[in-house]
Amino acid sequence: MHVVRCQDDIPREQIAAFLASAPARAGACLEHDPRWLDVLREAMGHRTLALIARADGEDGPITGYLPLAQLSSRLFGRFLVSLPYLNRAGVVALDDASRDALIDEAAALSRELNADYLQLRHDHGAVTHRRLTHNTHEKVVMTLDLPDADGLWASLPSKVRNLIRKAERSDLSMRWGGVELLDDFYSIFAVNMRDLGTPVYPRRLFEAILTRFAGDAELGVVRHEGFPIAGALLLHDRVGPAPTTQVPSASCLRQFNPINANMWMYHRLLGRAIERGSVCFDFGRTTPGSGPHRFKKQWKAQPRQTTWQHHLRRGEPGAMRPDDPAMRRRIEVWKKLPVWVTRLVGPSIVRGIP
Repeated sequence: MHVVRCQDDIPREQIAAFLASAPARAGACLEHDPRWLDVLREAMGHRTLALIARADGEDGPITGYLPLAQLSSRLFGRFLVSLPYLNRAGVVALDDASRDALIDEAAALSRELNADYLQLRHDHGAVTHRRLTHNTHEKVVMTLDLPDADGLWASLPSKVRNLIRKAERSDLSMRWGGVELLDDFYSIFAVNMRDLGTPVYPRRLFEAILTRFAGDAELGVVRHEGFPIAGALLLHDRVGPAPTTQVPSASCLRQFNPINANMWMYHRLLGRAIERGSVCFDFGRTTPGSGPHRFKKQWKAQPRQTTWQHHLRRGEPGAMRPDDPAMRRRIEVWKKLPVWVTRLVGPSIVRGIP
């Protein structure tokens, strides 16, 4: 077993072929696509690397893959993550030997880079390895098995259908597209992140996603009387065992909650996923019992446990959680800032948060 570190000379076509042919148990998904390394490097300024396990030396067939990004911030520290912004992108391996070799190499790399910890965002259960000593299970992924287009409306709970009907009395419309809709989407997204007390991702992150994943990524923007009030980024995943559409980022201006604009938008998102051939809709990660969890649950979405695993060298991953006392104080201050300030300084802050 041989593990190769790649930074500038990543064999993208070989990795893509490996991911496409890997069995479901290996855990391959869209987030493992090597294009994400380009997105994170270009848009977030992260140093990105690919660890590749090969049988029979440097030129042997690929048996495992682990994408990594290095985050470095004076405010938060240093981290090695697979992968930031994304909910899942841990080890993909055909066998235990390849998996263990990749984790050993990643742990060694975290020491070389003096990282506080290595974080592997697994979506297919915990991995048993002596270097992974700290697991976090506090969040779940909410997913919904999709019916066909004719069965979507009937599959929704009556309460959800009533809220959508109420929204339809307003002058709402939705447009699908790419970079040409980015200004509208980002103007909504930046306000919503400020209201949540969260530093906003840079606009160029979404531009890079839409550009690099053209055909698999798209924006949907909702307008009320011609004014953009809600928007979502959709990713259509064809790598995993079941075609899945996920919504990694979505926002609605709060003043339009009374007309149920967010409910109306998500109904359209589900319909769009079905149009694109998906059989599953991924609402994203959430904390059980939280407001976002209740919102996703009302659509009959079911929870699936996620496991983020750590090789700790310093500190605790929990220090970055919103319920940490120090983080709560920062969040409350952030909510009071003008949106233009958060758009100016937010991207430089969020790039250091794992």
